[in-house]
Amino acid sequence: MSQSLFQAGSYPLTFVSMLLRLPPSPIRPFLHKLLAAGLAAADPHQALLKTVFLNEASLRIGRRSFDLSHTKRVIAVGAGKASARMAQALEIVLGERLDDGLVIVKTGHALPTRRTAVLEAGHPIPDRAGLVATQRLLRLTQTLSPRDLLIVLLSGGASSLLPAPVSDVTLADKQRTTQLLLRCGATINEVNVVRKHLSLIKGGGLAASTSARIITLVLSDVIGDDLGSIGSGPTAADPSTFTEAVEVLQRYQIWSAVPSAVRRYLQRGQKGAVPETLKPGTPRGRSVHHHIVGSNHIMLEAVERVARDAGLFTKLLSSPLTGEARVAAKQLVELGKALRTRRSRVRRPYCVVAGGETTVTVTGHGKGGRAQEFAAAAAFELSGLSNAWIVALGSDGTDGPTKAAGALVSSETVSRAKRLKVDLQSALNRHNTYPALKKLGCHIHTGPTGTNVNDLYLFLQL
Repeated sequence: MSQSLFQAGSYPLTFVSMLLRLPPSPIRPFLHKLLAAGLAAADPHQALLKTVFLNEASLRIGRRSFDLSHTKRVIAVGAGKASARMAQALEIVLGERLDDGLVIVKTGHALPTRRTAVLEAGHPIPDRAGLVATQRLLRLTQTLSPRDLLIVLLSGGASSLLPAPVSDVTLADKQRTTQLLLRCGATINEVNVVRKHLSLIKGGGLAASTSARIITLVLSDVIGDDLGSIGSGPTAADPSTFTEAVEVLQRYQIWSAVPSAVRRYLQRGQKGAVPETLKPGTPRGRSVHHHIVGSNHIMLEAVERVARDAGLFTKLLSSPLTGEARVAAKQLVELGKALRTRRSRVRRPYCVVAGGETTVTVTGHGKGGRAQEFAAAAAFELSGLSNAWIVALGSDGTDGPTKAAGALVSSETVSRAKRLKVDLQSALNRHNTYPALKKLGCHIHTGPTGTNVNDLYLFLQL
């Protein structure tokens, strides 16, 4: 094995790589290199600067150009964990051509801007700060005319940061419904189907709120980059229905637990008594231009390149890891084991790179997140192997309601837990992985990364 594999080497130093803190490990320098490369590739600031250009009265986004010669005002609004970082870059591109702006970020994720107001709100449970900020955002968009251009900066987390409850549904009702959805094991797409049908802004509601031309720049946190799922699609047409929203709540057996006002509104929607979300094929739905500036796949490809350049046999999974975190963890380790068996004659180290967004069906009141649950479950699967590691990382820098971005475990983690009298199995069973992994020194810390493109999972055997 090449000694250079364990040396940090030289690579572009970003603010994220400087803040990246990893647990003690023989592979820490190399792992730092992998994760820093991935997070740098997912940086929406750099991605937007490579995508959006202003040349006098011509705005070019990717391969498409927009004539601004007859545009009166250019306004930017947005929401999501990466929207402040995106706003910073857009201000550089547009300069004085940007007349005003407002973005909403998760509390603690604000960044300095010159022309764009940055407001903070609660995530993943919407709060009153988000409600007030969203009302201010809508007041701004509703003043725009067809001669104005609205640029929407959208990234993961926007669903929670843009609470705009429909009539007869309160913020408390939405908070309760969101809590139940996040704890029942529903996929993010299923969660969003319900949220769209309880909102004035999701499911194309933002597009319907204004007559301005709209360009939406998207940092995708959704595998497959479905525009209707990213941030619950505030400017995208929505094919889902009130009936599907009801079915989600019934499927996960929380229909009777959600507030009665929510049930009544959704039932009214089923009967056609309240308007549906913006549907595909409508003139407004066709008039919005969307452009994806970054995604989970871009991050994964950057990690794959660094691993391959270091001499590792590297496999990038084409399918995302989804479903229950502990089940997905077992699947990744089994795939890694099978890969080594099939390549028994190849002695060089190898790395499996995967992305996705798993779920955790929570029982009790434990503290943790899906990446930490994934890592804790993987630790048991790694036992018996030699020189094997699993990384589970939330690209936004916060895994669940914790300050950890994720965790690193190895084939020695379970035996170490026994020596230190840390009951890792009990922690996993109670969904209380954060305290256990903290005692074991397994946490990865980045702080807010300014991006959000789902999770990164690595299996390494060296």
